[in-house]
Amino acid sequence: MQSRDEQRIRSNLRDELDGASLYTRLAAAEADPVRRDLFLQLAQAEAKHAEFWKKKLQAAGVSEDRFVPSFRTRLLGRLARHFGPQFVMPTIAAAEFGDRDKYLAQADAHSIAAEERGHAAVVQQMARGPDKPVTGADIAQAERWHRGASGNNLRAAVLGANDGLVSNFCLIMGVAGAGSGGKTTLLTGLAGLVAGACSMALGEWLSVTNARELANTQLGREAEEIEQTPQAEQHELALIYQAKGLSKPQAERVAAELMRDKKAALDTLAREELGIDPAELGGNPWSAAITSFFLFSAGAIFPVLPFFWLQGSRAVIVGVVASALALCAIGVATSLFNGRSPLFSAARQAVFGCAAAAVTYGVGTLLGVSLS
Repeated sequence: MQSRDEQRIRSNLRDELDGASLYTRLAAAEADPVRRDLFLQLAQAEAKHAEFWKKKLQAAGVSEDRFVPSFRTRLLGRLARHFGPQFVMPTIAAAEFGDRDKYLAQADAHSIAAEERGHAAVVQQMARGPDKPVTGADIAQAERWHRGASGNNLRAAVLGANDGLVSNFCLIMGVAGAGSGGKTTLLTGLAGLVAGACSMALGEWLSVTNARELANTQLGREAEEIEQTPQAEQHELALIYQAKGLSKPQAERVAAELMRDKKAALDTLAREELGIDPAELGGNPWSAAITSFFLFSAGAIFPVLPFFWLQGSRAVIVGVVASALALCAIGVATSLFNGRSPLFSAARQAVFGCAAAAVTYGVGTLLGVSLS
């Protein structure tokens, strides 16, 4: 049986080898030469860390396991190859941020702990996009309370499809449990798909629109304050930079320099004080609505499809199987950002989704009996 220390070293070695493999795959998929070089440097650093743990095993007289990249690494690499590295960068950045302090409690790994934190900061910045240079105001955006979940397209896509799949699966099972015919169930499923997708799209449109309106209102007030009370705003900026670690004289110099350009001052105060990116203002409401509509529909269509060509219990069984497989696929996708194994995530998603459908099927059966 392996000792706990040996298990720890093997786990660290696997993590570093996975990191090296992932960044190598991202570099191969990256078209921009500057970002490709950054990915290669990150891969080399992870490989160097892996060598550190290999030597630990060799010193203990233990042979290392044959390395096979994890499912997560292979899947992220494929997604990066097909959709571009930027599609998966928010997921990778979130994982790096969560693991940035993993070596602090390991006495023999203090030499690489600082490098891991540096890697997390670099990946956080790269996740912002290839056309967004680093600015002084970016410091706040990298902090935990400013990161949020926006920009993580992969997570949003998975959760949007999951909403459509689970809600329509339960709806169709409820109607089927009530003893409705195949055409009625099909019509209900299609109505549920359209109604749910429209509801999600409208909700997303309203959410983004309201966020943009609020952001514009706040920016307008901030601009007025810069015009009417510039000294007070300069003092606020100085306090913000002092809180970031600058000395009082340095903070006051930076604040004074920023206040010479009112546009730059507004941009900085918006980011630092309000947590708003003036260049984005929450995104495009129409784009968000259309994306939400199609993601919901993509998930909701699975339980409906069998009823196009099958009838009765056969359609219900095939619908359950199709939905369960889709739930497993979504579970595997969620493993990319929940830290769980693909098998566990797939099984959990399928069990809970099918359990919810079973409940609505039972309720539909009871209602069908009572109403008839």
